[in-house]
Amino acid sequence: MAFVIPDLEAEVSVPQNGTLSRVLHQDDRIRLVLFAFDEGQELTEHRSSSGAIVQVVSGRIRFRASGEDHDLVPNSWLYMAPGEDHALVATEPSLMLLTLIRN
Repeated sequence: MAFVIPDLEAEVSVPQNGTLSRVLHQDDRIRLVLFAFDEGQELTEHRSSSGAIVQVVSGRIRFRASGEDHDLVPNSWLYMAPGEDHALVATEPSLMLLTLIRN
């Protein structure tokens, strides 16, 4: 069965001075989460037991993975192996799609 999201930006609004996350899809292999960050909002360093793909839908995010900083913009794509340390800060209001891949 196909799963379609016609417009990711229509799924959430960026909260003023906050962060919002919404699970869009979940099955036994994939968890798809859309995050909305206002400018200056951040996620402190943490790890995931799953592999992860990060895609910026709109805005700009400074993403730190395994000690390296990456400036992610719309259409940027980043993969992290399970257990990789990472953190981020939104440098402008942003939407980010996170795909967690279970082993």
